[in-house]
Order: sequence, then C-alpha cells, then structure tokens
Amino acid sequence: MTDSRHALIIANDRYADQGLRKLRAPAQDARALAGVLHDVRIGDFEVEVVSNASADAMRRQIQRFFNDRRRDDTLLLHFSCHGLKSESGELYFAASDTEPRLLDATAIPAQFVHGCMSRTKAGRTVLFLDCCYGGAFSRGSSSVRASGDVNVLESFPRDRPVGGRGWAVITASDSMEYAFEGDQLAEDSAPRPSVFTHAVVQGLGTGEADLDADGEVSLDDLYDYVYEHVREQNPNQTPKKTVEMRGEFHLAHSRRGRIKIAAVPTPASLRAALDSDNVLTRQGAVLELENRLRDESLPVAEGARQNLVEVAGNDIRQIAALANRALREIHLAPSPDRLDFGLVPRGSPCQEQSVTMNGPPLARHCVAQPTQAWLRVEPTADGLRVGVDTAAEGHLSGDIALKGVADEVVVHVEAVVGPAHEPAPPRFPAPSPRPAPCRGSVSPGRVCTTRRRRSSSPRPPGPRTQTPAFPASCPQARDPHTTEACARTPGFVTPATGTPPAREDSRPGRAPAFAGAALGLAVAAVITFIMAVQSAAEAVAERSEAGVGGNIEDNIRAHGALTPLTVCLITAALALVAGALARHDLGTRRARYSQQAASGTRTLTSVAKGVAIPVLILAVLIGITYLVGREQW
Repeated sequence: MTDSRHALIIANDRYADQGLRKLRAPAQDARALAGVLHDVRIGDFEVEVVSNASADAMRRQIQRFFNDRRRDDTLLLHFSCHGLKSESGELYFAASDTEPRLLDATAIPAQFVHGCMSRTKAGRTVLFLDCCYGGAFSRGSSSVRASGDVNVLESFPRDRPVGGRGWAVITASDSMEYAFEGDQLAEDSAPRPSVFTHAVVQGLGTGEADLDADGEVSLDDLYDYVYEHVREQNPNQTPKKTVEMRGEFHLAHSRRGRIKIAAVPTPASLRAALDSDNVLTRQGAVLELENRLRDESLPVAEGARQNLVEVAGNDIRQIAALANRALREIHLAPSPDRLDFGLVPRGSPCQEQSVTMNGPPLARHCVAQPTQAWLRVEPTADGLRVGVDTAAEGHLSGDIALKGVADEVVVHVEAVVGPAHEPAPPRFPAPSPRPAPCRGSVSPGRVCTTRRRRSSSPRPPGPRTQTPAFPASCPQARDPHTTEACARTPGFVTPATGTPPAREDSRPGRAPAFAGAALGLAVAAVITFIMAVQSAAEAVAERSEAGVGGNIEDNIRAHGALTPLTVCLITAALALVAGALARHDLGTRRARYSQQAASGTRTLTSVAKGVAIPVLILAVLIGITYLVGREQW
C-alpha cells in the first residue's frame, strides 16, 4: 500500500458499573485484528490499541486520531464494546467508567464520532462497530434499562463528507440484536472471539474475503464475506453497511490466489478453428492465440491465455506443446530476482534499486507484496522500484512476493544497516616540511633536483631515520585501506617499519596442478574412447556375421565395450571440472602467480578443454546410439 494508513482499535471488556455485563471477546479481538491490519503483506496499517480506557481518555484518543490528517491518509476505527441507548434514542459507546444514568458525561456519543469523521481531512475513513447492544442489559439489573430498539446506522447519516473523499460504516448488528461472542452469551464460558470480528480477521488473514480474486480485498468484498459468515453462524445477527465514498476502496492485500483480469471472449471464427478436426487448422489457431497473448490490451491477452490453457490440457501432444510454449512467455521474469543493498548508513535517505519485469504486457502485470515492514515497493512503467527503510539497524533479509495471472515468483532483498562511518584519523607522522624553492625557473609539474649546499657542521651522532617512501604511482597512504592498496605496488615501503610488507598469503597456488590433472584426464579419456570404439567395432562386425539370430547386447558384453566407454565419460567430465578449478584459482588468487605461470596454466586448461569436450560428446552419442538401437538389432 502506498498511502499512509492508520488504525485505532478500541476494546473495552471491564466496566466499573455492575449493571454492565463483562464482555469476554474485546481483548482477544483487539490482538487478532491488530495483527492482520499491521501485517505489511495484508493491511499495512499503523495500529494503535486502546483497552479499557475512561470516557475522557477515549474522547481524546478519537479526536487526536482524526486530527491533522492529509488527503492521502486512510483511517480505520474499530469499536469492540457495549452500545447503549439513551432515553431520547441516541446511541453511546460505553467506556470503562461509564455510568448508564450519566451517559452524556461518562460515555462516547455516536454523534461525537460522526463529527470527527466528518471534519477530518483524511481521504477515506472506515468505522467498524462490533458493539453488543443487547448484551449491555443484564437480567435483573435495575441500573440499565432497555427502552426500545436503536437503529445504529441512523446515528451515521449518509451526508457528503466535508474534508475527505468518503467514509463507510459497517456494524456487527443493528437495532437491539445481540453481537454474539461465539455461539452463546453465558458469562462463565471460556473466552471466544466475536463472530463479527472473527470473520473480519479470518477474511483478511486468509485472503478468503477477496471474492473476485483480483489480489485486493475491497470494502464491498469484506462486507459480503462477513455478512455471509456471520449469518451462517448466527441467523439472528445481521451486519449492516452504509457507504458514502467515491470509487473503489481496497482495504487490504489478498494472500489467496493470483490476480485475475476480465477476459475478452475469443472471436467465434478463432473458436471454430480451435474445435476443428483438422490438425493444421488447430495449429494455426494456436499461433493466432500466441499473437493475441502478446497484445497490449490485458483483457485480450487474458482471453487468449485461458484458451491456450484449455488447449494445453486437452489437445494432442503436438498442439499442446505449441500452447505450452506460448504460455511460457507470460511467466513472471523479474530482473534481477535478488537485490543486495550492501552496507547502508543508518538514518540515511531510503535506498532504492529497480527491478525490471520482462516479457509481454501480461507477464509484466503483477501485484507486489513485501514480506517485511522495512521494504518499500512502488510500481514503475517497466517494473518496480524497491526501497529499504534505514530506520532499524542490523542485517535485513526479506522477500517481495510477485503474483501474476500465470504464476508467482519471489524477489529476495538483503541489506545491512549500520552506523555511518566517520573518516579515520591519520595514523602516520605529518609530512616533512616542504623543501626550499629551486633557484631559477622550473617547469610546472617537475621536481627540483638541485641539491642544497652541504652544511659544514658535522651531523649529530645517532641512527639515521629513513623517510617513508611511496612510488610515484601510489598516493601517500592516509588510512589502512590505502596502505593495503599501495602495498601491492612494487617498491612500496611500509611507513611504520620502513620495510616492504609481507604478502597476505605466500602459499603456492594450485592452478598449475589442476591444469596438469585436467590435461592428464583428457588424455586418459582419449585412450579409453579409442579402446571403446575398437571393442564396439569388433562387436558390430561379429553381430553382422551372426545374421538373424544375433543379439548386439551379447556381442557388446563379450568384447567389454561398455567399460572403457563409461571410463571415458567419467574421465572427460573430470577433466572439465579440473580445468574449471584451475581457471577459478587463477582468477581469484592472481597475485600468487607470475605471468609465465599464469600463461602456462591457461594453455594447459585450453588444451584439456579442447580434447575433453569432443571426446565427451562422441562418447555420449555412442552411448545413446547403443541404448536406442539395441532393441531393434
């Protein structure tokens, strides 16, 4: 989700007034709903939960929640508590300190909530009311009286929003129906979630509320799912909805299934060609469907895809293979499929990299769902822009799930967020004073070589210190990393000791040994191949003389042609492996080898490769010929 999304969950199950029955579900409901709403793969909301607050605290939280919002904000407010009705028919939400006889002072009027929703500048606002209206009245209680039905939605009239683009209200029940907690209302039963909130959590968490399977759970999808679920569990409870909103509102991502596109039906002439008895006619129809599969119009391409799937599953092998070949073009192909941001300073601006989606338009059409909260994903014209939030320090590892019409793939993301590195202080003595300028003129860029006049005073006794020397091609080192780089330059002297640095690893390289082994194995493969060919030739000649009663398998075994052929295959493959190891060692440990040794190693590996590959191919062909022809000869 790209918008700023905020949710406030108010759950009250403890009341000071003895007349208000203790509710069992709100605390459990709040935790479950907060989990799915906060999940970046589902709701991606910033969630705040307020439990068992006083009326004054609830008013402050609600008004603060709606204030200072922007047009691209989405707000979701969820009440799980008692709903009370005043003698004048107004609806109130009970707080922990609510006194039923003092509703104006100790409860939250529905009109207060409606006013906050109307004045907010947020683009969209959704209100969920899982309020136990009937359960608010204990049997035999004199402090709370039910004075007739209350129509909940009448407290939220469908007037046009003032600041935002729209709002919606969904209630667990209307009038004086009970909002059931589980399948009973007994106070001494074990805690069970509310039927309404349980349906909301299940629909969002499993993706089952995505009724049109488009990868998103819209408000209408969720209400239809919750309505059917609640009515199935308790026919006496009827959820209600009122909406004053322009456009479709996607409440959450769906984990279920792949995205779907309304397909354009295949033309009747093409449909008739697919049903033809003529193989060539059906083949031509498949090729036409392949062209339609690449169409810029996604509904046209989706119609072609559905027909190709049908052909691939029902037609003969030749036609089905053509259909499968066409369908492979629309598989999701992100490039790259792995992003490594490396070391990122903590608190730096969001680091971003791009992922390109390859293939025809239908293959580039997908829904991206990040699995971690620190991942930021935005669609672009040719793919995705992936960002890493640098607020949290440490090693970050996560995935972006891409869902298309044909398949699903994952883009893996790695990053290490650490503190910003400050430049290290100089570790070497300050440079000696600059020499006196040369007498006369000196060309720019040249160094004066005129020696200063030798002093007549004798040099004081003591050891002579040597000035650190750096070659002309290497800048004077200022930190350990520069010193390491300069240490590989001929003539460099370590400033601290005045001696050339030792190599990190003076062990001899293994590339020449691998190269020699590769050449030896390649020669062995040639020898065994010749032996196998000779034995096979004798076996074939003997089989030809035997006539109709002969069997090539008996002749091959008698002359032992399979053993040298097998040895040939193994030695040729090992020769290629040894050559690859030699080239790898030569490339990764280049400093260990002289130019002559490196050149000789490359020559040996090239010769071994040139010998082993042809022998390996010929041996494989002979083996295949034997396996195929032994039954017929």
